[in-house]
Amino acid sequence: MTPALPMPLTDRKALALHRARATAFFLQEEVVLEVQDRLSEVNRSFTNPTVVTAFPHLWPNFPTIADDETLNLQIEAQDLVINALTLHWANDPVGQLVQCRRALRPDGLFLGLLFGGQTLYELRTSLAQAESEVLGGLSPRVLPMGEIRDLGGLLQRAGFALPVADSFTKTVFYRDAFHLMRDLRAMGEGNALVARLKHPTRRAVLTRAAQIYMQTYATSGGLVPATFEIICLTGWAPHDGQQKPLRPGSATARLEDALKTAVKNG
Repeated sequence: MTPALPMPLTDRKALALHRARATAFFLQEEVVLEVQDRLSEVNRSFTNPTVVTAFPHLWPNFPTIADDETLNLQIEAQDLVINALTLHWANDPVGQLVQCRRALRPDGLFLGLLFGGQTLYELRTSLAQAESEVLGGLSPRVLPMGEIRDLGGLLQRAGFALPVADSFTKTVFYRDAFHLMRDLRAMGEGNALVARLKHPTRRAVLTRAAQIYMQTYATSGGLVPATFEIICLTGWAPHDGQQKPLRPGSATARLEDALKTAVKNG
């Protein structure tokens, strides 16, 4: 028997509609600046870059492609591929990473920035508690996002050399939870899960979530914080000239001797 395909996580049509209505791009703009900073630290000129993005107008100096499940990339055609804050919506993130690696020439660079697992933990916690209190159960509301260790492992699974995962956070302050949820819709980051509720959320749930959010997280000034963790994945297409880790057992000095020497000199 042919195994059943896994249920997709993301409703791509709903996601496209959300993005078409987007008007707030401050986190996307933050990613543009972060990429520029990271590229400035790489001693390399890139002649064939491509950016995977939902908002190409933010990348006027780069060729761009849409973040479809099958990316419009050719084998070994690029020396730089940037995935700009779209990978967290991918139904097959490993497949997306593999496509990016195959599109790179040997020793080409991949940079992928996406939301990490600490993103919106305040909102997720408040909504879960409110829904449990009011309705006695939970429904899929906020996209599940990966932790940095797991996402770094995806780079290795996709075949990248010298994989690195690091992160930074941005905290944005809002009047209340309703203000935050409106801003999420303006970012094009509204709920596009396949398993989402197909009817409006009861007002009692949202009101209770806003109360919990304010009671638990409000600052002395009466605002509520929203945390956005952005994880940056860096990897290189394999190349013979790259630095490689030593093979196990190939060291010429024993760690035990080095430690004894350090203690003696100390």
